Amino acid sequence: MSDTPNEDKGALYRSLPNIDVLLADPAIAAAPHELALRCAREVLEALRAGIADGAVSEAVELADVVARVSAAIEAATLPSLRRVINATGTIIHTNLGRSVMPQAALAAVAAVSCGYSNLEYDVAAGERGHRSDHVEALICELTGAEAALAVNNNAAAVLLTLAALAAGKNTIVSRGQLIEIGGSFRIPEVMAASGTIMVEVGATNKTHLRDYARVIGDRTGLIFKAHTSNYQLVGFTEEVSLADLVALGAERGVPVMEDLGSGVLLDLSEFGLPAEPTVQMSVAAGADVVTFSGDKLLGGPQAGIICGKRAALDRLRTHPLMRALRLDKMTLAALEATLQLYRDLSVALAEIPTLRMLTRTVEDCREKAEALTSALQREGVELEVADDVSLAGGGSLPGAEIPTVVVSLSVAGHSAAELEQRLRSLPVPVVARVSDGRVLLDVRTLAGDDSALLTDELSTLFAELL
Repeated sequence: MSDTPNEDKGALYRSLPNIDVLLADPAIAAAPHELALRCAREVLEALRAGIADGAVSEAVELADVVARVSAAIEAATLPSLRRVINATGTIIHTNLGRSVMPQAALAAVAAVSCGYSNLEYDVAAGERGHRSDHVEALICELTGAEAALAVNNNAAAVLLTLAALAAGKNTIVSRGQLIEIGGSFRIPEVMAASGTIMVEVGATNKTHLRDYARVIGDRTGLIFKAHTSNYQLVGFTEEVSLADLVALGAERGVPVMEDLGSGVLLDLSEFGLPAEPTVQMSVAAGADVVTFSGDKLLGGPQAGIICGKRAALDRLRTHPLMRALRLDKMTLAALEATLQLYRDLSVALAEIPTLRMLTRTVEDCREKAEALTSALQREGVELEVADDVSLAGGGSLPGAEIPTVVVSLSVAGHSAAELEQRLRSLPVPVVARVSDGRVLLDVRTLAGDDSALLTDELSTLFAELL
């Protein structure tokens, strides 16, 4: 409790300005009235609480209250969803928006958003069209599939496929593929929501073709294979190839789907990364349905892509869930523009930020780190260029450590925890990681103009701290 006498507290309360005086101040009056009124009330209430508990022990100046209300108004008008600088080294960072979209995708979104578009209109025929037409031919061209659809994420793609092909029937899946994806969503739960009945076969580490064959019956609607894109089983393990499952499905009249999770359209092993099965490989193996993400390793907007055989896709296309899960015009535009880049892999590698970050050389990272260090040199700031590792993230390339270069940062008189918090509090928040008492800035995940913006933000922060 405060030792301030009650009469002194009364004087402090009386020093608080009237709310009408605050609202009449030019700095506050320019804001929307209801917002200004709410912020003014909140600031005054906080000051009264401070007087009551002794935290405020001196008369409050009008200018100070006006400044507090103005700051509250400014904070309230900042967008909740805003840009941050990712210096963590996790490329497909789920919490930071996953893939950074290419410029071509951003331009496509702007083009269809500033006016009307032919979202569901066939301009040539002068009649209603289908929104899936905008990406279907392109997906088929790139993957070799007969037909394709796109929905709002890969979990939706899996849900729609299960509901359309196996609702009320059995879906066979290996115990070693009962994946949990981000946000604690699990394959068994998605299956339950779809109305299919999950039939587990094999053991966690080993499943054989005979395990699938043994449980196929009249109630079997689907054979389900999930690529474990977000974890690895190592040691005494065995799983059935997609080609063998397709052959079994053809023999017994059961469709086969493969969920690739974070799908990829090019061979990443050419760049020293772990080999991932490409979408083209799954289509060529004969899967009836292949599902994968439009962001993650593909590097486009959040979407779920479904491709495969026309007979299966036609059943998905007419299912009631399709309307609930369909893409909006902006996502379709971004997805189409991203897929267009894959027609020339050299262009895709240069223009798609996710691919560019994944394949960036250590030499390029070192050059970026040294340039950043040179720009930030000053008294009281300790900077060191060091070798480290980045991660693919987003449930992709599990266990893969990608060689990188980081800038190790410390500021005299300030702990790493404090510095990390101050970085997150910048106008453009900088998200880094802390190791051994130092803040690490991984340059591999600096996209676009991030390097220049990071230099400006850090220069301002150092001026405040030193």
